[in-house]
Amino acid sequence: MTPLLQVEHISKSFPGVNALQDVSFTLNPGSVHVLCGENGAGKSTLVKIINGVYQPDTGIMRISGQETAINHPVEAKRHKISMIFQELDYVPDFTVEQSLVLGEEPVNRLGKINWKQVRRETLRLLEQEELPYKPTTKLKDLTVSDIQMLEILKAVSMDAKIILMDEPTSAITDKEIDRLFEKIHSLRNKGVGIIYISHKLDEIFKIADEISVLRDGKLVETKSAHELNKDQVISLMVGRTLDHVFPDPIDKKIGEPILEISGLTQLPRFKDVSLHVRRGEIVGLAGLVGAGRTEIARAVFGLDPYQKGTIKLHGKEVPVKHVQDSIKNGVAMLSEDRKRYGLILSRNVMENTTLTVLDSYFQRGWNQAKKEREAVQNICRKMNVKTPSLFTLTGTLSGGNQQKVVIAKWLLKNQDILILDEPTRGIDVGAKFEIYKLMMELAAQNKAVLMISSELPELIGVCDRIYVMARGYIAKELKKDEFDQETIMKYATKGMEL
Repeated sequence: MTPLLQVEHISKSFPGVNALQDVSFTLNPGSVHVLCGENGAGKSTLVKIINGVYQPDTGIMRISGQETAINHPVEAKRHKISMIFQELDYVPDFTVEQSLVLGEEPVNRLGKINWKQVRRETLRLLEQEELPYKPTTKLKDLTVSDIQMLEILKAVSMDAKIILMDEPTSAITDKEIDRLFEKIHSLRNKGVGIIYISHKLDEIFKIADEISVLRDGKLVETKSAHELNKDQVISLMVGRTLDHVFPDPIDKKIGEPILEISGLTQLPRFKDVSLHVRRGEIVGLAGLVGAGRTEIARAVFGLDPYQKGTIKLHGKEVPVKHVQDSIKNGVAMLSEDRKRYGLILSRNVMENTTLTVLDSYFQRGWNQAKKEREAVQNICRKMNVKTPSLFTLTGTLSGGNQQKVVIAKWLLKNQDILILDEPTRGIDVGAKFEIYKLMMELAAQNKAVLMISSELPELIGVCDRIYVMARGYIAKELKKDEFDQETIMKYATKGMEL
């Protein structure tokens, strides 16, 4: 059987970083080949080379046995290669149908785009995949999870022979993941080869045929999935064993509520939502895609208006109309879309990290550069941000290290109320442990944490209480002794009797 793809002795360097060093592996027809590794291990760089986004410094690729150089993603498509990117790149003002045909627009006899054909094909695909979007909806009006589902739809609808999936489940919930895995099994049965990158070790063993582990740009091991277990993969990834997925609980004192929401409504996204978070407490928001979790967070932080209801911060009612209203009252928010709302990718790590506290490093109009640099060095060391220097452009970092920079930015601000929307999206198992530990330490410092996550195990592992949302309502509030994945999913899928 001729391999679909052979990568031979690939190396790639960026300024200050050896991203890949002499990496080789093989993808066979009808196989799911999983790439594992910590943030910055070289996984995304490798699949971007296969897709023509980057060119290797050394090494070659063979497609169906033939040596092939791919210099551009358009060339990759000609070779029946499709890719789902970890970092979503999209045009916010494009509609769903424009996005699905971008770069491959069908034309009529006059050479103009055949929009009737585009509409028919879009409706067919949306119906086939049971996605509830209108072809004319603009991407800026969709959530990150909606856009991720569209990217998955776009990739698997191309009749590709090789599909590259870089963290495809990072922004979608269990129901959508199950649907994706069904699609992967179907594609595998048709002889399609899939290269799959994920930090979610539980899901890897549901679909993997082979697993390759990268560490610091080098291939550490390639084995059949049945030859490995989760602990062995973790050990290969991080070079050591992790005794626990979640940190041990930290002694903390739960105090008075400092974030209280009552009757908050923003139709049609959510209605009559009431919840509270106390000092020293980590509270989770669970629910399916479209349940309204992110929309509530955005309203509390002042990103979106709400129609009625009240928000109390530190016991005082605050009419939150702008982001500055929440920030000056001690609220910080980590957005699920870090590229769009959390970072300026064209600026360096230091500039991004001090965005929220710039006035602290100026005295009489002069920048206190040494003080600023020391503060950023300390916080980046605490967050274990892997970067060649503080002056490296943030856009060149791996997705997980970009996420750490966003968290570091808000830690410097030292706010009392932290809203974390998918804080571990695209982050490896070792870094997740660090962020869980950080959240617990912040709670122990009498801060209040509201955490939105699509990963039920992490909500159960770190939260003191969980609110389950369904169709824009709070369906259930669960205390620690009531936590259970089946219980959460029961309320998330059934919700309230409407």
